[in-house]
Amino acid sequence: MNQFNGVGVALVTPFKEDLSLDLDALDRLIEYNIEGGTSYLVVLGTTAEAATLSPEEKQAVMDRVVKTNAGRLPLVLGIGGNNTMEVQRAIEKADMEQFDAILSVSPYYNRPSQEGLYQHYRALAQTGKPIIIYNVPSRTGQNLEAATTLRLAREFTNLFMIKEAAPNIAQYFDILRLKPEGFMLASGDDEYTLPVTLAGGSGVISVIGQAYPKEFSQMVALAKEGKVKEAYRIHNSLVEITRLIFAEGNPAGIKAVLAKKGIIQNYLRLPLVAASTSLEEKLYEQMQKLS
Repeated sequence: MNQFNGVGVALVTPFKEDLSLDLDALDRLIEYNIEGGTSYLVVLGTTAEAATLSPEEKQAVMDRVVKTNAGRLPLVLGIGGNNTMEVQRAIEKADMEQFDAILSVSPYYNRPSQEGLYQHYRALAQTGKPIIIYNVPSRTGQNLEAATTLRLAREFTNLFMIKEAAPNIAQYFDILRLKPEGFMLASGDDEYTLPVTLAGGSGVISVIGQAYPKEFSQMVALAKEGKVKEAYRIHNSLVEITRLIFAEGNPAGIKAVLAKKGIIQNYLRLPLVAASTSLEEKLYEQMQKLS
């Protein structure tokens, strides 16, 4: 699964003013990232506002990404939820001729125990599909602990990777230190990308990376080459804008940045709203410094 080394980006879903899909803007975003050196694309994740898309819209997004990408980059499809049987069925139906892996968030709202989380991913592993575990406690309400991740990694080889977004960076390091050979960890927190990569991580599944693919990809490449000072120079230049894009929730910040770059229009579906004027001003100030 070496194709998942480097920078993956969690694509936004562009909308028009009437909040219908803007598939032409999605084309521009994909081309911008391919040209910028992004390693792989993640489709219909949280950043894509997938929770607000109808099944027909999800299919339209998938079809357009596959067509526009035209086999150039590996593709990851987001399929998650808190009904294990339903998620399992959806993964079984997924067309893996078009997608290289599934990204599946840990169950939210139900707040299962660690054993429940283990059994959830055990059930998904029975599909035989390549699956990236996604731990994001800030959204799910519970943490997939390192011990549970390691248990899954040792028992199911098709659970080959985790997108780790726990707020405690020590958890990342525990997984990297104790993981079986071949199991991969990508940072799910943009700001942790560099230290996690230097510690042996595969890179990142990024939000800010889709706006600055050249810079983020170069930073990760430098880290993998052991060029720490050069990598931190890029990291430090991006810290402020990385923090700002999440200040009013995701993807409000990144959509404001991408709109300013002329790639998409700045529209979100309720219950999410566009970034405030004050946040936009701060974002644009940082963008000028990076230009």
